Amino acid sequence: MTGLSEHYPAPVRYALGSGGRDVGMALRDRLRPWHGVMGIVFVVGTSIPLLRAGGVTGATVLRAVISGLFGLVVFQFTVGNVWGYAVEYYNTGGSWTDLPFLTPFVVAGVAGVATSVYTGSIGAGAWSAFWAFVIVAAVVAMVSWFAAGYHETARSD
Repeated sequence: MTGLSEHYPAPVRYALGSGGRDVGMALRDRLRPWHGVMGIVFVVGTSIPLLRAGGVTGATVLRAVISGLFGLVVFQFTVGNVWGYAVEYYNTGGSWTDLPFLTPFVVAGVAGVATSVYTGSIGAGAWSAFWAFVIVAAVVAMVSWFAAGYHETARSD
């Protein structure tokens, strides 16, 4: 009987399970610093509602855990989208220090601060900063994509 190692690369063996052969990665090998950051976001997102609650009951704990999970999902989507924006901009030949790349961050920061000051709500400021970033990043991404295609077409002629 042959082991999985003869037929599949390591990641596939781990996904398929070893069945006693080719023991998979230990848990310590699977955890990365990113998992620690996600744990911190969850703990903060859970502890803030618990600290605000007058007393700790089953309902307040449940709401706090749901709040922590929601905060974690929002955090992952936000970081994932920002990272995707950065990679796509870089892949079009841009640098992460270019003014067009930094423009959505600056606009989002200004929009977030201005909205927070105007409304007095940090949540509204974060919401407007998010959407300002999304809209400006989409415009920059489209312009960069068209410019990269234009430059590629001009070189091939």
